[in-house]
Amino acid sequence: MAEKKKDLPLWKQAVLQVGAGGCAGFVEVCIMHPLDLVKTRLQLQKKTSTLKSSDVHIYNGVGDCFAKMYRHEGFLAFYKGIVPPILVETPKRAVKFFTFEQYKKVFLFGAPSPTPLTFSAAGFASGVTEAGLVTPFEVVKVTLQANKAKAIETPSTWSVAKQIIQNHGFGSRGLYKGFFATVMRGGVFNMVYFGFYHSVKDHFPTLQDPVHEFLRKIGLGFVSGTLASCTNIPFDVAKSRIQGPQPEPGVIKYKSTINTLRTVYIEEGWRALYKGLVPKIMRLGPGGAIMLLGFEYAYEFLYETFA
Repeated sequence: MAEKKKDLPLWKQAVLQVGAGGCAGFVEVCIMHPLDLVKTRLQLQKKTSTLKSSDVHIYNGVGDCFAKMYRHEGFLAFYKGIVPPILVETPKRAVKFFTFEQYKKVFLFGAPSPTPLTFSAAGFASGVTEAGLVTPFEVVKVTLQANKAKAIETPSTWSVAKQIIQNHGFGSRGLYKGFFATVMRGGVFNMVYFGFYHSVKDHFPTLQDPVHEFLRKIGLGFVSGTLASCTNIPFDVAKSRIQGPQPEPGVIKYKSTINTLRTVYIEEGWRALYKGLVPKIMRLGPGGAIMLLGFEYAYEFLYETFA
């Protein structure tokens, strides 16, 4: 695929990457969104020892969260907040993959070809760029995911977005709340995700058997997504706390990223900075593989069809 991209003008690469990234992102979101919701619920929950364990909205792990949500909110609750990520996935994945390819040319640091440092730096820069696009959608998504009413009683995506804009505007208390945390979450994730995948894939030779080759790519994508998830999870927790409902109405407890990380660490311990890690890995381990494979296969299909 790399050779094909070099044969295309820049504008055509961008068009194909928008289509390929959108297809891959749409499939990944539809399959993995329930795990993203469970991750957010666990991240928003304070230390369980200070809460009533009998509360139907207190979760003791992934399985308990799934069971309680199903019993008290219904099956559709697993897809709360799915509209914002679906709406943003096409441009988001386009930004992720297209800017990564372009940043690779910037971060060669004099080397004749990309190095592991190039892949990592380009990945971080692509994540930072991506954050500027996705933050408003993340704010709306987290607000919807934090709502513990039955799915049919949950306000619509549009009404939530309108309310946020009316009450807080577009700035750091409105649709761009938690922007720096989103930047760090995306930057660190993409740095490890792209950096690891592109640095190690050539050390595992391409296999002739198509099934074995498919499994090789799945394995590399899974490990890349898992490592990236383990690395960026504290920033993900901070993002959820900042963008989600505050513990006391009218009092902003979680403000800046560093302040939030410090507060969570002091009040709940270092383990709280890794809340939601299990569902995050369950989503972005296979999700990372889906994205890389989905993008690659969709790009090749679109290239053969339209280029």
